[in-house]
Amino acid sequence: MKPFTFTALALGALSAMAQAEPQSQDFFPLSLKTTREQDQAKGFIDGQSLSGSTRNWYSRERATRAPLFRYYKHDGSPHDSHSRDNWLQGTILRYRSGFTQGTVGFAVEAAGYNAIALERGRAAVAGPNNRTLTHSDGEPLDQWSKMGLGNVKARIGNTTLTLGRQSVDTPMIAEIGNRALPSSFQGAFLHSAEFDNLSFDLGTFDRVSPRSEQSLSKFRSEYGATGVETDRASTAGVSYQPLQSLTTSLYATRANDFWNQYYFGASHVLGDSAALSLTTGLNYYKTVDQGSRKLGQIDNDTYSLSLGLTHQAHTFTAAWQQVDGNEYFDYLHETNGIFLANSLLSDFNGPNEKSVQLSYVLNMAPYGVPGLKFNLYNARGWGIDGTHYRGTAYDVRGLDGESHYEWGIGTSYAVQSGPLRDTSIRATYTAHRASKAQADGSLDELRIVTTIPFDIL
Repeated sequence: MKPFTFTALALGALSAMAQAEPQSQDFFPLSLKTTREQDQAKGFIDGQSLSGSTRNWYSRERATRAPLFRYYKHDGSPHDSHSRDNWLQGTILRYRSGFTQGTVGFAVEAAGYNAIALERGRAAVAGPNNRTLTHSDGEPLDQWSKMGLGNVKARIGNTTLTLGRQSVDTPMIAEIGNRALPSSFQGAFLHSAEFDNLSFDLGTFDRVSPRSEQSLSKFRSEYGATGVETDRASTAGVSYQPLQSLTTSLYATRANDFWNQYYFGASHVLGDSAALSLTTGLNYYKTVDQGSRKLGQIDNDTYSLSLGLTHQAHTFTAAWQQVDGNEYFDYLHETNGIFLANSLLSDFNGPNEKSVQLSYVLNMAPYGVPGLKFNLYNARGWGIDGTHYRGTAYDVRGLDGESHYEWGIGTSYAVQSGPLRDTSIRATYTAHRASKAQADGSLDELRIVTTIPFDIL
């Protein structure tokens, strides 16, 4: 193949666009679903399933400037380290019953989680951390297990109430699955999808089951002062698709005595990816202090805007992100409650920080290798300024004009057929470089993750 430029690619795509079918911009009328999930219930036993997955998770980190890690020798003496290696095998075995038949259906769900530490050296693991479970002195546990999920469900029509330990996916309280095992939450969650293009969520939770811990914990914030906890986090939201090409969501969450947080998100697709399509993504969070203000006064507006051009196998994306507030944009620890475009190895969420990201994804399916993808990106953040912060919950007052940048390259493959269908393999190499006071530091990380799903029943 002859080399080609992005300009030539864009011009060729525009000429082909006239012959392609563009993404529909038609209005999507609000209408009740014609089918009811509960009417399709097979029964408690007939609808049951037993399945799971096993994940091999490896991470190799190297600090390139000052040491970022610490381990403890057997005599209790601490030693700073430039390296951290974690390698685990995490396995999930999940049972789901079917829903009983009738107007109101009932079901149960239970899942056992197990992790085996394949790297057990104190100096290598550099614990305690959120990768490998260790004792308080940093000694890794060879293996450990817990009940990851355990709940009861009740369903009417297309509305389901779940009580107990469960997985949740909302813009503010969401399972995070970037380790050997995922997090989960204890509480009550109602999901209603009675309309074709409109759904509602309502939930309240009092504990989180962390990714690398056996016990339940109270919620704490990702960036706030250590030891500050909240007894409850509650969320409510609506997702609406007004156009065939436009999806939106609006959520509000209260973390008692921490904050009230509000979220708006929208994604719009214009054109046809076979020729040229434009995907626009907007995410906005508003956070204000609440109750007894355990994290001090908070008044934070954070948003991201992304524009992605796709032509067949190629996607180029540019993203802008900005924090307007004298503290970090913060979210609940052990959740994935940060739906921002530049949340990468670093979250690029420092006080008053601005950041930009450029990325490229190559999907090999059009070239005859479905399931194989390559990606690369570069992100830069600057203007981090915490000098105007007057509280004590966030360690930011030493941040004055800090900056950092990050680049990464990765590949992933998902098996398309056969006994290993849906098995995924992903390898990424990420480099982060920071000014002296920026919190994430300067390091390189190689991460290799293989996940194999399986069905037993």
